[in-house]
This record gives sequence, C-alpha cells and structure tokens, in this order.
Amino acid sequence: MKRNFSAQGYYHIYNRGTLKQQLFFDNGDYCRFVLLLLSVQGDFSARNLSRFVKQGKMSEVINYINENKTEIGKGRLVEILNFCIMPNHFHMTLHELQEGGISRYMHKLLNSYSQYFNKKYDKNGHVFQGPYKCVHVFDDNQINYLSAYIHLNPIELQEWKNNPETYPWSSYQDYTEQNRWGNILETQFILEAHSKTNDYKKFVQASGAKIKKEKGLFI
Repeated sequence: MKRNFSAQGYYHIYNRGTLKQQLFFDNGDYCRFVLLLLSVQGDFSARNLSRFVKQGKMSEVINYINENKTEIGKGRLVEILNFCIMPNHFHMTLHELQEGGISRYMHKLLNSYSQYFNKKYDKNGHVFQGPYKCVHVFDDNQINYLSAYIHLNPIELQEWKNNPETYPWSSYQDYTEQNRWGNILETQFILEAHSKTNDYKKFVQASGAKIKKEKGLFI
C-alpha cells in the first residue's frame, strides 16, 4: 500500500507483533531494536551488530551509536523525536526529512529486526502485524501530547507503573536527564516548549487524563 506523507511532516508511527505476539524477549532483543531504530535513519549500514551488542546492555548500544555518530547522521531520511519499545509493540514520532524518507526508514528498520528475530528464534514468516500504522500530527500541541502518550506507555507494566521515566527502552530519560544520543535523537523541538526538563516531566505526569480523550492519534 502506498503511503501519502507530506514533505517535512511529523508522524506518529507504531506497530505490534503479528497476532499480538511478543516482539522482545530479552535485553538483547530490546538493544538490537534500539540500535537499529537509531542507526538506520540515513545512509549508514549497520552490520555485524552481534559483535557489538554481546551482553544485551544499553551501554553497548550507546557506545556503538557514539562511535558511529558522524556516519549515522549522513543522508538522514528522518529525524527521530522520541520512542518507546514495549514487549509486543512500539511507538515513535518521526519527522520526515526527505521525500519517501519514512517509508525507506521503516522498511530498513522492520526488515532488519524481522531477519534478526526469525534467525534467533528459528521462526519464519511475518514478525510484525501488517504494515506499520502512521498518523499525521498537525501542530505543536498534538506533538507535545503525543510525546507524553509515548513516554507514559510503560505504566502498563507493573515494574514501571509509578516511574515510567526510568524505563530503559524509552526516550523519556533523554528528555528528563542527559540525552544519551546527542543529535541522533531530536529532543529540543519538544523541550523548547518547556522552561526546564523538570517542567516537561510535570507536563507528562499531568497529561495522562487528557491524552485519553484525543481522537485518532493513539492506539
């Protein structure tokens, strides 16, 4: 299916495992998806990743991204504003930088992770539930609330119900603490609407009831 994106538009992108199956079973799976999510946004080819993420630690992903930051930034198709990876689904906000950029980026991301997943777990067939979903986000207010929605996803999990900002597989901590990824993750577009990072955290915490009322943005 051909997708219609507008040049320089912002989009909520999300998908889940086929038949709602689990997509990530251990830290190694989460690390692989985060590494791919961040590294395939341009011309850079992420290869032999198992050599670099051996222990399934986020520190390995951070080191890899930092070592290849210059190459990753070349020919970028999209700008990533935020993300959250849950056991059987994921969310992100993307800003398309080139015509057809989101389609090319998502093709690389989902194909790469599907190949990894099927090989690791000796499976065949589709890993994700059909084509990814995308919703055009039209204004700053929607983008702000979308970021809150994405960063609040971990409250569905008992361990992070009261502290989603500490969830390791989300960009929330990159908004409330130091951005681990530098210019590979664009946080300032949203943070500039808040006088300080603590104000952003308060905004996210207070927005829970409001975002449930939004129509058409969220699953």
